[in-house]
Amino acid sequence: MEFNQIETFLSVVKHKSFSKAAKELFLTQPTVSNNIQNLEKELNTTLLDRKSKTITLTGSGESFYRYAVELINTRDKAKYDLIRRTGKIEGEVEISASSIPEQYILPYIIKEFTDKHPNVSFNVIHKNSKDVVEDILKGKNNFGIVGAKYPSDVLEYIDFYQDELVLAVPNNNNYPWPLGEILDFKVLLKQKLILRKEGSGTRLLIDKGICNKGIDLDDLNIKYLIDSNEMIKKMIELNLGVSLISKIAVKNEVDLGLIKCYKIKDIDFKRNFYFVYHRHRTLSPVVETLKNFLINWYGTKFN
Repeated sequence: MEFNQIETFLSVVKHKSFSKAAKELFLTQPTVSNNIQNLEKELNTTLLDRKSKTITLTGSGESFYRYAVELINTRDKAKYDLIRRTGKIEGEVEISASSIPEQYILPYIIKEFTDKHPNVSFNVIHKNSKDVVEDILKGKNNFGIVGAKYPSDVLEYIDFYQDELVLAVPNNNNYPWPLGEILDFKVLLKQKLILRKEGSGTRLLIDKGICNKGIDLDDLNIKYLIDSNEMIKKMIELNLGVSLISKIAVKNEVDLGLIKCYKIKDIDFKRNFYFVYHRHRTLSPVVETLKNFLINWYGTKFN
């Protein structure tokens, strides 16, 4: 069993495609196929179901997958231990992140991290918090960045930034409340709401906060369900409704006078963003370095 065979297997699983794996690994497609066939021959089993249009793992493939991840991570860790004395950290970080941290926080993290470790590159994948966690539990990834905790005995969460949701409204005379006023939660019952879809950390926090005040979601006039924070902000500007959205997400629009923000009385809309990882799996050296960086980065202020 060779590492290039294992890497090929992991790439095919990730992309569900031999051709995409070949492109990622800079190999020919016949080489990718040959690596998988030789691996299956050595293991005396079929790892991938190639019968349908989408390549999927067989039962044996699912069992082998977690060991394949560990083997590659252990190899990388060994290489890291050997070069650690030089002080060089290098490699690619492929990280899945939910909307708010991906769009508004991760760029700052990448800037500061790569200033310290210029030989590190990033490949950022957008997913909602629930999907990030599910991918970790299924073994597709070992870590990610999320805006909500989903309970699990095998997950470890490191909080590195605190945010809060605010009621964002158009900056016009239809919303005459003085800036800085804290609004009664009942004001939400009278608004056309633009909300994130279920599965996002933002939506989870909204649902929890509303229910804790004894309000049924059916009592709200939820006019639009949107995946994109950028689209939500534009819809607010166009006077299509209001939204409960992360304060950091609307900072630029508030500074430009396009949107006004208000806190809601007696509802705790504060939340942390987390680096989440599987405590029983080995993180690659560069990801371990990122994890430790985020522990120390907690509380960093930026504009």
